[in-house]
Amino acid sequence: MARRGHTLREQTPSHGATPAGPAPLAPGLLTLARWRLLAMHRTAGVGHVGGNLSALDAMMLVHHEMLTDADRFVLSKGHAAGALYVTLWSRGLIADAELDSFHADGTRLPGHPPAGHPPGRGLPGIRFGTGSLGHGLSLAGGLALAARLQGRAGRVFCLTSDGEWQEGSTFEALIFCAHRRLANLTIMIDHNRLQGFGTTDEVASLDPIGRVLAGFAVEIREADGHDLADMRRALAPGTDRPVVIVLHTVKGRGVPAIEGRLDSHYLPLTEEQVQEAILGEAIPGTGETA
Repeated sequence: MARRGHTLREQTPSHGATPAGPAPLAPGLLTLARWRLLAMHRTAGVGHVGGNLSALDAMMLVHHEMLTDADRFVLSKGHAAGALYVTLWSRGLIADAELDSFHADGTRLPGHPPAGHPPGRGLPGIRFGTGSLGHGLSLAGGLALAARLQGRAGRVFCLTSDGEWQEGSTFEALIFCAHRRLANLTIMIDHNRLQGFGTTDEVASLDPIGRVLAGFAVEIREADGHDLADMRRALAPGTDRPVVIVLHTVKGRGVPAIEGRLDSHYLPLTEEQVQEAILGEAIPGTGETA
């Protein structure tokens, strides 16, 4: 692990500088972000790794290639906060050392995204605390409507889990967004098919979710949530209604020991699993293997 730690420190994004505008993801940055996410969770000794890894690629793509100062991002699946923190780190908005405070007392990086808490110490780009799932879409819909009423440009991106669509609050929000024809709103669904108590099919099936949601006045798109080119295509702006993108993802993506496994929802990784996930992967930018 010493070599990996050395590599991570060497390639840590510079902190403190003003982040550049949207630009293509640098080669190897996704791998580096995955490594840092695993190390952060291992240091904290906490779980929810699987849902972070299934959502990481989409979050990285949106934050690096899509978001401008006029745009907004809402992480509705708040238990993927680790992926959001690492994404902000990859843009130089959170210092590397601060990631080691993940889940610690008094941290700015709790298990679910905070909203300006503690006062004056909020994180850039996080406007709402989304500790209770199923409420992010209503908040995103409000942002999109406010922008339109104020004549402001910009898009609103909202990332939900697939399990959240079993909650009535999410459907109420979708009805509102569709009724208002919020074309500046893009809703992404991390469809990894696993939730806390089983598969989404076993708990309360909405499969195929894209076909179910097509009954609303929204534009349905589907994409491989780990294929950047496919996601770029799907993330193109909408025309006259909200866009809903079903991202087909794998829970625990990139960690063979937990890929597609239910226990990745809650259980923390062991040191052996972290090492297995990193060993053998190409070191970003070098072509070497660790």
